[in-house]
Amino acid sequence: MNISTIKAKGISVSLDLTVGHIADMVVDSSGRQLRPLHRAPWVDTGETLPKDLPQGTVRLSGDFLCAPFSRSDVEEAPLHGWTANSAWDVVDSNATRDGWRAVFRLRHKVMGASVDKIFTLIDGHPFLYQEHVFSGGSGAISVAHHPMTVMKGGGRLAFSPRRFAATLADPLEPDPARGRYMLAYPARSAELGRFPAAGGGMLDLAEYRMDDRREDFVTLVEADHGGPGWTALARQAEGDLVLVLKNPAELPVTMLWLSNGGRDYAPWSGRHLGVLGIEDGRTAVGHAASIGGNWLKREGVATAFALGEGRSFSFRHVIGAMPLSGGTPPGEITAAEGRMRLAAGRSSWDVPFDSDFLRIGQPVPA
Repeated sequence: MNISTIKAKGISVSLDLTVGHIADMVVDSSGRQLRPLHRAPWVDTGETLPKDLPQGTVRLSGDFLCAPFSRSDVEEAPLHGWTANSAWDVVDSNATRDGWRAVFRLRHKVMGASVDKIFTLIDGHPFLYQEHVFSGGSGAISVAHHPMTVMKGGGRLAFSPRRFAATLADPLEPDPARGRYMLAYPARSAELGRFPAAGGGMLDLAEYRMDDRREDFVTLVEADHGGPGWTALARQAEGDLVLVLKNPAELPVTMLWLSNGGRDYAPWSGRHLGVLGIEDGRTAVGHAASIGGNWLKREGVATAFALGEGRSFSFRHVIGAMPLSGGTPPGEITAAEGRMRLAAGRSSWDVPFDSDFLRIGQPVPA
């Protein structure tokens, strides 16, 4: 393994440089060590895996950058692109006045562009602050973060305001000999608590139940609300809260991947349990679809960034974790003056947070 680990007071993050996946993230809080991110059960076990697996699946962990998201059908590359399947180098990694900052660079070019990954940790903040920078290149590229968390006893979700949720035309696992799903495909609902189910009736997208064996994928489109986009997961057995935050102007969709024993073939083999991908992106499914016509564009949602010689763009993202008792995620999250306020029912609490980091309200490149 080639792992780069950075630390600040109360938090550490390790990056697997062979593929650019976060191998581990640990938040120290109230005498506990919280690990909000997932690592696939086959990683580094030495077991024999199918020969045609992309390296990003072989070493599936934590969070990684997809560029493009899903199929690489414009420029040849593995699933989710070279950013998720090939080597990154450490360009800089040093202590700062109040934490640590590291810069990593992808060895491959993406559509001719160089790609940098920047991690920032701040003492006493339970968050990883990430930025990705694309420089040069030509054409356009779709992007998405791919953070995955895992639960032993299920959990409860909450979201910033969303316009609607929708599934694709076909499920991930349509063949019952290979897997199973629970949502209807295609389907759409403006009520996240009432989404059409495959067998009729409705399902609550905010509820993750461990006895629901499934492989489902659903896209949530952000509403125009002027604040940060966020997904909060109260993990029941773990007794904590996992937070994923974005700037909706940069990453207007959140794709939920519910992977709970819903694939029976290797390497999944029914053992990929309790996993939830919270995948914030500027993308449709596949590179060609993202830069061409697609259903999200028809809804007024951007699905790619433009590349250009002498031009660069970046987007930012935050992952965090903190203890939580009672199992109820916040219904509201606001950020100002170096603090984040989380409110659940009649209770609220504050945590340290870089409230300027996500650049809410600032211009975003096309």
